[in-house]
Amino acid sequence: MAIFNKSTHCLYCNLKMNLFRFLEDDQIKFINKTRYEVRFHKGEIMFKQGGPFTHIACLTSGMAKIYIEDPEKKNLILKIVKPTEIIGGPGFNVDSRHHFSVAAMEESTACFIDINAFTELVKTNTTFAMEFIKQINTTTINLYNKMMSLTHKQMHGRIADTLLYLSDSIYESTEFETNLSRQDVADLSAMTKESAIRILKEFKEDGIIEFNTSSFHILNLETLRKISKTG
Repeated sequence: MAIFNKSTHCLYCNLKMNLFRFLEDDQIKFINKTRYEVRFHKGEIMFKQGGPFTHIACLTSGMAKIYIEDPEKKNLILKIVKPTEIIGGPGFNVDSRHHFSVAAMEESTACFIDINAFTELVKTNTTFAMEFIKQINTTTINLYNKMMSLTHKQMHGRIADTLLYLSDSIYESTEFETNLSRQDVADLSAMTKESAIRILKEFKEDGIIEFNTSSFHILNLETLRKISKTG
């Protein structure tokens, strides 16, 4: 069950995302009046696809996964969110609906900001608005690149891309512990769990990676990047 909290005033919070550094003190105080902090347990839903878009969220601790739900329960994980990234979506200022779901991957906390208050900041602070647009566009470019990978590469290339994404962008190490399940790895790569496990075992047999239930170690980064490139 999610736990509600409102401990530190936004003015004194050291977990603010970079976007909020463009706000004046009175604007930060305005945000603080409408926001609240929620603690989530692993697996709990932060936003539900199709649900009303009432808040923007900023992850302050833990990790979360953003994914598209398929009617046949074949989900596609779009990205992993780390502190202090913003969690919103294309429904903002469009149809006021969430077009993906967000779930906590581990014990996590997030600050929720009322969408009307956030909209007011976008309207009154040009620098803040431009930075917000920049972040949206950066996310869009990354998603375009992901779609290119998923539609143009074979399964080995897609698994290689997933491992490199986790190593380079999420854990920033060639050796990492993760809360991702094998199904999550498959959902990041747009394939069945059985196919993902088979390819991971092939990579292990070829000396490219080592892994167990909760950890991965990339042993041959050059080869993995080559597989990613050739697809």
